[in-house]
Amino acid sequence: MSRILIVEDEMNLAMMMEDLLTNAGHRVFKAARLSRGLALAASEPLDFAFLDINLAGEEVFPLALELRSLDVPFVFTSGYGASGIPASFGDCRILQKPYVPQQLFEVLAMLL
Repeated sequence: MSRILIVEDEMNLAMMMEDLLTNAGHRVFKAARLSRGLALAASEPLDFAFLDINLAGEEVFPLALELRSLDVPFVFTSGYGASGIPASFGDCRILQKPYVPQQLFEVLAMLL
């Protein structure tokens, strides 16, 4: 069982992801805001994270830096593709929205 952080401000999408991952046997932590994501990264031993790039106008990159320093693999989720990612994260994977559940699990299997 992996401990997975979902940082997503679209409530329906976050709930769908949580259901899929929980039903697959993972423990899920959710955050809709950057501050909550940072708090969870500091307090929970995480195995993986899905990070929406734009959280109601706030960018998720400070959390990505923190996860990188903790050696927690993550993937960005975005409807904008690679154009919204700074060069310092150019090596990171992006899960393009909209995606299907199979893609979610493929990325997870690849990076865990």
